[in-house]
Amino acid sequence: MADPSSYRPKPGQIPDSPGVYKFRDEHRRVIYVGKAKSLRQRLANYFQDVSGLHPRTRTMVTTAASVEWTVVSTEVEALQLEYSWIKEFDPRFNVKYRDDKSYPYLAVTLNEEFPRVQVMRGAKKKGVRYFGPYGHAWAIRETVDLMLRVFPVRTCSAGVFKNAARSGRPCLLGYIGKCSAPCVGRVTPEEHRELADDFCDFMAGRTGTYIRRLEKDMMAAAEEMEYERAARLRDDVEALKRAMEKSAVVLADATDADLIAVAEDELEAAVQIFHVRGGRVRGQRGWVTDKVENVDTSGLVEHALQQLYGEETGDSVPKEVLVPALPEDPEAVSQWLAGRRGSQVSLRIPQRGDKKDLMATVQRNAQQALGLHKTKRASDLTTRSRALEEIAEALGLDTAPLRIECFDISHLQGDDVVASMVVFEDGLARKGEYRRFQIKGFEGQDDVRSMHEVISRRFRRYLQEKERTGEWEEGPAPTGPAPTGPVPAGLVPAGLVPAGPSAAESAGPAESAGLAESSEPAEPAEPAEPAEPREDDGRPKRFAYPPQLLVVDGGQPQVAAAKRALDELGIDDIAVCGLAKRLEEVWLPDDDDPVVLPRSSEGLYLLQRVRDEAHRFAITYQRAKRAKRIRSGPLDAVTGLGETRKQALIKHFGSVKKLRQATIDEICEVPGIGRRTAESVVVALAAAAPATPAVNTATGEIIEEDDGGSTT
Repeated sequence: MADPSSYRPKPGQIPDSPGVYKFRDEHRRVIYVGKAKSLRQRLANYFQDVSGLHPRTRTMVTTAASVEWTVVSTEVEALQLEYSWIKEFDPRFNVKYRDDKSYPYLAVTLNEEFPRVQVMRGAKKKGVRYFGPYGHAWAIRETVDLMLRVFPVRTCSAGVFKNAARSGRPCLLGYIGKCSAPCVGRVTPEEHRELADDFCDFMAGRTGTYIRRLEKDMMAAAEEMEYERAARLRDDVEALKRAMEKSAVVLADATDADLIAVAEDELEAAVQIFHVRGGRVRGQRGWVTDKVENVDTSGLVEHALQQLYGEETGDSVPKEVLVPALPEDPEAVSQWLAGRRGSQVSLRIPQRGDKKDLMATVQRNAQQALGLHKTKRASDLTTRSRALEEIAEALGLDTAPLRIECFDISHLQGDDVVASMVVFEDGLARKGEYRRFQIKGFEGQDDVRSMHEVISRRFRRYLQEKERTGEWEEGPAPTGPAPTGPVPAGLVPAGLVPAGPSAAESAGPAESAGLAESSEPAEPAEPAEPAEPREDDGRPKRFAYPPQLLVVDGGQPQVAAAKRALDELGIDDIAVCGLAKRLEEVWLPDDDDPVVLPRSSEGLYLLQRVRDEAHRFAITYQRAKRAKRIRSGPLDAVTGLGETRKQALIKHFGSVKKLRQATIDEICEVPGIGRRTAESVVVALAAAAPATPAVNTATGEIIEEDDGGSTT
């Protein structure tokens, strides 16, 4: 690992002008390429205190052994040179988008004497007109089959074409009218090329001219009583319309544009591109890449633009490019795109209308692509095994952590403080074992104290389960480590126990401390778990199995709180770590420096998934609690009055105001409401009633209550 100060240039040596720079390692391999408006200012950022750099930048500068630069006259030249060097040197620390598959294009070989329509993949060739890319080759063939009725362009290979010319007999398509048969001289090379040009114009979006011309010829043939010809023209019009229907109009005014959307997290990014020509989506493609450098959405967009248009010229670069965020220097990028196209190119963020709606669709596709990529990556057994082994090695564990539990705290400015517990086994989420907690032991915002209470609550219940099964000796609070060993007879391995009863049904010591689990289901959409083992009292076990690794969302303070909670309970055989989201650093108890896993590490990827899932689960619960509190009314204070009977009361009396005026006997007339419940309703409504009526000070009117019990 090199010290950046060993190869730092003197400030006076670096020019204060636009340019492109390269970092090389000790073997002279280029590991990073970047551009800058001012080389002096940009390079100075890399040679500051290493501890203040982003982890990815820190890894790059400590891997490098030298830096060099090239001065250019304009920022546009810097953009072009940066792209050329990235393509030439393939630096390991630069973001590079790579297709996850080879996309098919519809190609017209205008560089041949008799142009041919075909499906092509791979690198583009000079003199060939391309349309697409398309998601599937069969979609191209269906469109071409419809259009050959009107534009009978050659589709056969060179060998078939030569055999037909030698024998004087066209292929089957020539006999059925879907090829003009230039191989046997039915049309001249000039006439066939005109057909190919018309085919390209139609595919480029200029559709109205041909359809109107065919409809005019059809009407003229009908007037001249050439009904067979008129019928053929009618069928041609229908074929073109069906071909157009395969790509619906999404933008008016025959717009030509590319829409680029980005979905990203801390480690990866997915890019989706929709190619719109003539107002219709003519192609779609997407990439997923690792974020090997410290780059934001603007940087990802700039890299995507370089990847898309670095080798394109002319009409392949559209008049308009819509992006979710503008690059750092949008003027320079726009000029570069204009140079590739040969005319002005608009680069902007859609703000309203159809373009903004279509951008939202592209964004959803990008999110789905990133989710699908993560699902495929997580489902691979070999990858999961390698991730667990990397975590064990990095944290110094004796064995791979087959069961991982992660905790997160969520609140809104100190209100509705909740916590989540998620469980991963063998690298996969066990949603049936997720738990949610309400923190009521204190008021206000204190994530460290909240984390301590949650960990204490969870593992106190674990010790209670061990006492109940006889694995833990009954008596005073334990002072030593929890015993380990095989699971007693009659119990299943860890991870096969689903959600148990609510906190009210299985009260424990923690309830008195103000901390209780939510009794709501963790994931209603999840399939049912296998039949759970039950204890002597018939209740399913909840916290019987400990994790090998406990992860908290946070840094040193949260890790210290979790470790202190375990120490107080006498548990010392569970590893603890924290994952700080800002820098993706792994913190261990009593360590002053974090463990920095390589950004390409599968172990870091798994820890990030666990942490993000805990955050998602916690914030979902916190939002639900906040919404429920906002919607609460005076009837919510009545103990034992459920939602069904509350609705029955409101329906019977019409409003909370009229219910407040009713007597106990009148309330008892509502089906399902007994006298004791009616008395509770009267007491609760009396306590919630305002002491004096609200008055509009401007008009002097008394403000009435609405049906929900609030004032209006």
